[in-house]
Amino acid sequence: QVQLVESGGGLVQAGGSLRLSCAASGRTFRSYAMGWFRQAPGKEREFVAHINWSGLNTYYADSVKGRFTISRDNAKNTVYLQMNSLKPEDTAVYYCAARASAATMSREDYNYWGPGTQVTVSS
Repeated sequence: QVQLVESGGGLVQAGGSLRLSCAASGRTFRSYAMGWFRQAPGKEREFVAHINWSGLNTYYADSVKGRFTISRDNAKNTVYLQMNSLKPEDTAVYYCAARASAATMSREDYNYWGPGTQVTVSS
């Protein structure tokens, strides 16, 4: 069982940066693939990025590629999402998720979710 808690959200101007963190409980964190998803008002939850257990393999949605970076520190049981060059369309609640298997883009594949953190980008 893994419990996840996101932090680092907030209000930022367009072009700015934020770093989200997701702290996980449990000694088996290093065995989980991790993903970041986001949900804007009135829209479905969408994939942002994922990272495999070792941190060596990452994958991004086209909408964030080149601007966002996912990483993890298994010693700290934490996964990060560095967000640069933020745009108003990045405004959403951001969720981290864990999966005890290979990382995927599908939210249905993830077993554990955090409560989310709000990111608001003003124009």
